[in-house]
Amino acid sequence: MLHSYPYRETSLIIEAFTRNYGRVALVARGARRPRSVLRGVLLAFQPLLLSWGGKAELRTLHKAEWQGGLPQLTGRGLLCGFYLNELMLKLLARDDAHEALYETYHATLSILSNGGDHAMTLRSFEQQFLKEAGYALTLDHDVMSGEAIRADRNYHYLLERGPVLAARDGSGGGDDGKRLELAGQTLLDMARDEYSSPVTQQQSKALMRMLINHCLGNQTLNTRQLLKDMQQL
Repeated sequence: MLHSYPYRETSLIIEAFTRNYGRVALVARGARRPRSVLRGVLLAFQPLLLSWGGKAELRTLHKAEWQGGLPQLTGRGLLCGFYLNELMLKLLARDDAHEALYETYHATLSILSNGGDHAMTLRSFEQQFLKEAGYALTLDHDVMSGEAIRADRNYHYLLERGPVLAARDGSGGGDDGKRLELAGQTLLDMARDEYSSPVTQQQSKALMRMLINHCLGNQTLNTRQLLKDMQQL
């Protein structure tokens, strides 16, 4: 369950991320009643077996069963989980299946719940998420020349294009919201999903922020601002 909010007097509307149907909106009728069997089942970050009916965009939840298996997120891991959920709520269309992303999301929650490195885990998820959402990163070659990325050169990552050798770009470089200067080693590390280098950690975070901001348009991520304010990532 990605999110829930009250609906009428006793019900909830939940946004669920499912393996075979993608993001779906469901009405959980009576879920807010004190004795509802759903009250202790509809939990964020927990695997659920759901059944529903209806043909409209807002379906009716018939049954929900807890599948177990994941420890509850706490502390920084919990904030990171909220960030993942908000990202998917704002950038994934409803009723569009993403089975690979579902598996990545489940694996990411498992890492976060077991105390894995939060920053590295988020960068890895963000890269897979952008790929599944149709914004795959180019990390292995210069999009202007086609030449392989070299670790000892600097590149400008251009929005909606990819990396271009800094000396070839001729734009003066820097971060103007549409391009970002990166080390070639950072691009190669990201292509391998390797984030142990402090430089790669810093630059990959800046690149992901630029790309996600572009995808969001005028939308904002409340959880990102919270994480920033708490100086956790």
